[in-house]
Amino acid sequence: MFARVSIFLFFGLLTNVAFASDAKIQKLLLASKAPAGVVFEIASSDADALTWAIPKIREYSKQLRTKFPKLDMAVVTHGREQFSLQKSNSSEYQKVHDEVAELAKSGDIPVHVCQTFAAWNGVDPEDFPEYVTVSATGPQQVNDYMELGYTLIKIRGR
Repeated sequence: MFARVSIFLFFGLLTNVAFASDAKIQKLLLASKAPAGVVFEIASSDADALTWAIPKIREYSKQLRTKFPKLDMAVVTHGREQFSLQKSNSSEYQKVHDEVAELAKSGDIPVHVCQTFAAWNGVDPEDFPEYVTVSATGPQQVNDYMELGYTLIKIRGR
């Protein structure tokens, strides 16, 4: 009995984490005034996380820009998933690369990766394409945006 309750609670918590970003977006969409900006944070041990996280961010950004056309937004990715954005992975993750380039170009939404974590894994700043911004550290980049008054949206789970 305890095991079933524990499993139920565990999966319930996972669901809450997965939908926490949805709830935060809905709260922003119901607001009468735009926030100073929105920063989307992705930090995962899942190397493929950007395959589902970037489409989710694209949808969120469309919704937010419909309500607040001039809203500033940014993406900071600083986990294992950031390596899918290396130039050498552009074929394997072509869709992710195309979507990130589109965010940076037409949506004017910079996508940052973490230089410190990249260096720890033997990856140089030059290993990322020009449409990716290499920041000294991902967590500090998130903090910098938050100091500007940006609202943090953590992207976790599918």
